Amino acid sequence: MTKRILILLVVLGALTAAGQEKLSVFTVDAGYASVHDSYLTPITYDGLDLEMGYEFMRTLRSDKWLWHLQVGADYNYVENPARNNDIQLLMGDISFDMQRQWHNAIAHRVNLSVGPMTQLRAGIAYNEVNSNNPVSVRAHWNVGAAAMATLDTRMWRLPVTLRYQAQLPALGVFFAPEYDESYYEIYLGNHKNLAHLGWWGNRFDMTNYLGADLHLGKTILRIGYRSRLEHWSVNNLKVHDVTHSLVLGIGTK
Repeated sequence: MTKRILILLVVLGALTAAGQEKLSVFTVDAGYASVHDSYLTPITYDGLDLEMGYEFMRTLRSDKWLWHLQVGADYNYVENPARNNDIQLLMGDISFDMQRQWHNAIAHRVNLSVGPMTQLRAGIAYNEVNSNNPVSVRAHWNVGAAAMATLDTRMWRLPVTLRYQAQLPALGVFFAPEYDESYYEIYLGNHKNLAHLGWWGNRFDMTNYLGADLHLGKTILRIGYRSRLEHWSVNNLKVHDVTHSLVLGIGTK
């Protein structure tokens, strides 16, 4: 197993070294979050979404493939409609995709790409009012598709890249306890029916990003909008989280 991992790292390193163009951007998101977790409460809570992320893209030597890595951590502070109780949600994720590129696909300077992706996302939701079950654990691993469309243009004399990105997981595995099962029971050894096959019949996730990269020499200023939907329903439990956020970033190319 260790030998296979080393071989994979060497291959990925070789692909990275063979790149022609690269993009490296740090981002901060701020906006609105809606969280519904029936393990903690039957009520939907809404409030603040904050996220920090890092994105790295590099084209391979043939310029036909795009190597794309995203890492992020997001925090939601949401309250019930009466504003007398809150849920705090902390999540982290890493995703990787390889996309086939088509330059000048629809029109001049319009580039399209699509390819397979994989994502690992995990975290916890905390509601202090629930004395017996105050924590809901979130964890899932998915595979699916990623796509991107870009347009290179100018705003006056300033080069600008308009970009739309989407991630759409299709299959995976996710964690969910039984209805009304405490984590203390799981700790004592009740591990039955905790892992579930995720597909569009019981789980649907999607992330969309729309924005602009302003090119100031080798420095990039980013402004955009990101939405994330996470939904699953199993064991008579339901999670439905939605965020809408403004994205600001800075990076290099």
